[in-house]
Amino acid sequence: MRSTGKTDGGDASAHISARIEELGDWRGATLAHVRELIRAADPDIQEEWKWAKPTSGGTPVWSHDGMVCTGESYKDKVKLTFARGASVNDPGALFNASLEGNVRRAIDLREGGRINAAAFKQLIRAAVATNTAVLAERAARKK
Repeated sequence: MRSTGKTDGGDASAHISARIEELGDWRGATLAHVRELIRAADPDIQEEWKWAKPTSGGTPVWSHDGMVCTGESYKDKVKLTFARGASVNDPGALFNASLEGNVRRAIDLREGGRINAAAFKQLIRAAVATNTAVLAERAARKK
């Protein structure tokens, strides 16, 4: 796993770890758990920290050949938004939010909720495969 997306002189992985610690409740534990699953599913995934503003500290992002998903925390949920989710096969039916969109899909995790680890890892791998296929298609068109 590589870390990219340095923000304010700090490392993206450190920003994600700080966010998890800052949350300090079920949301932090949930974000830490899905982070572990993402890393286990794709050891080459890149952690990034994006969209930092004065009003928002930023958002954890996991990328491989493009953005795979973000990990946003809200009062009542942790939202994992998959950049190309509408194009990704979801046999575990994990997507439960943003289902009406043409591109993105999301998973909302609420307090006490559980995620099927095997299905989630499979979803991460499918999202990476989709990104890789899109990248290869673009490269082929340029030739």
